Amino acid sequence: MKYIVITGGVVSGLGKGICASSIGLILKSFGFTITAIKIDPYINIDAGLMSPSEHGENYVLEDGGECDLDLGNYERFLDINLTKDHNITTGKIYNTVITKERHGHYLGKTVQIVPHITNEIQKWIDYTSKLHIDNKIPDFCIIELGGTIGDMENAPFVEGIRQMSLNQEHQFCFIHVSLIIDNLELKTKPTQQSVASLRSLGIIPNLLILRTPYALHNDLLNKLSIQCHIPQSNIISNTNVPNIYYVPNNFIQQKVMDKIFYHFRMNNVPMPNFNSYYSIINHFNKNKPTLNITIAGKYINMPDTYLSLIRALDHASFLLGVAICIKWLNTEEPIVIKDTHAVIIPGGFGLRGIRGKLEVARICRKYKIPMLGICLGMQVMICELLQDNMIDAESTEWNSKTPNPVIHILPNQNQVYGGTMRLGNFPTYIHNNTKTLSIYNNNNNIVERHRHRYEFNNTYTDTLNNLGMTISGINKENNLVEIVEITEHPFYIGCQFHPEYSSKNNYPHPLFIGLLKSCL
Repeated sequence: MKYIVITGGVVSGLGKGICASSIGLILKSFGFTITAIKIDPYINIDAGLMSPSEHGENYVLEDGGECDLDLGNYERFLDINLTKDHNITTGKIYNTVITKERHGHYLGKTVQIVPHITNEIQKWIDYTSKLHIDNKIPDFCIIELGGTIGDMENAPFVEGIRQMSLNQEHQFCFIHVSLIIDNLELKTKPTQQSVASLRSLGIIPNLLILRTPYALHNDLLNKLSIQCHIPQSNIISNTNVPNIYYVPNNFIQQKVMDKIFYHFRMNNVPMPNFNSYYSIINHFNKNKPTLNITIAGKYINMPDTYLSLIRALDHASFLLGVAICIKWLNTEEPIVIKDTHAVIIPGGFGLRGIRGKLEVARICRKYKIPMLGICLGMQVMICELLQDNMIDAESTEWNSKTPNPVIHILPNQNQVYGGTMRLGNFPTYIHNNTKTLSIYNNNNNIVERHRHRYEFNNTYTDTLNNLGMTISGINKENNLVEIVEITEHPFYIGCQFHPEYSSKNNYPHPLFIGLLKSCL
């Protein structure tokens, strides 16, 4: 197994995940099978209970794992499906070690960071890196270490990986991502100190990727090479680009793969095929019509909360040859919808912003504005329609004493939090003679990713149908409503699942294609 370990220095949020995804995309273009692991040093077991306003979106995998948004980047760029084991947290590691200790696994020995925690980290990486991707054992495993080198939380993981790199059965390439400070002139000292900190922990990076406003001149490169003990040819300028899709091209132009292949002593590497990737770049280089898409939510000051949604719109735009301009609508403020082609009400939780979302749904329904409601968005669409017809209908999430609980909590849900929702892949049957079926290319049976605790109350099925809203998709096993639509509307569809989680760069999700098509 060949491991590429990506660490970060100076500040967090440097784009390590995009670097990891970009390198993975390029390696896959050479015909290799790639897997990826994200290490998050926080003590939480997973990202399920972390605030979106602090941590960004909670990405959900097909097995129900709630994880860091970078796993979404990996899946989209590499067109792969990962598992919850591909997201390692301090909480998971310590929970495993403590459970083993309680069962006498360590035979009475004193349990310590070294060797017990570090051994568990190595076992987890070794096991997960060999999980099949596309029915193959991967050729490369890209490991992104979250946080910043020097953080107290990072130390056990750095030590575990250092020990693992000493094992001759494994091959490691260490890439350090750092920031060049632009303070009237470019400053390299923070990067020098960051690399020095990493080296003091026993890891010498093989490549240095620098976030910088423009390419570094030779004097700075020479200084960094001397101070960081890295050949000048292995220092990569990750300059500012229009969007994340240009990052792989930046690496291709600087021959990052040649340097990685040389490090691993790889000869006779097959020729790459970048056609599908360059088709994306060509999309941005063309003049095309622009569609204004409004996202109506309560976290609009933190766009990473809706990262997968933004990317899913990108994917559909690639296929249809249009540009996307996202307009953010705060549902906690007075609602004004203007200059928009379509609206999306995304998923969410709680009462905050609900009245605004109901008003958004009312406007889109009455004025024939294309709208997609996702998870909570679907529930809002249902409640708004019933409320508009003199029925005091609400969700018990917003009003536990409502006389008409149109949306109620799923069975076996007792407000217990942490990995207990309806999570991951579940099948949906799409009824014939519906708009949804045509959007899914007449495929009656689909599988989608879920993350919810509340569901439509089937008692109100007839009422909903009488008001003109069709239940177009259900989960047959538990008789749960998955998709609703107003067929006579240009596009008014709500889904209980999260279609944005399964959209890929080259395989856009049908619902987003359908939404954009309805605007053309």
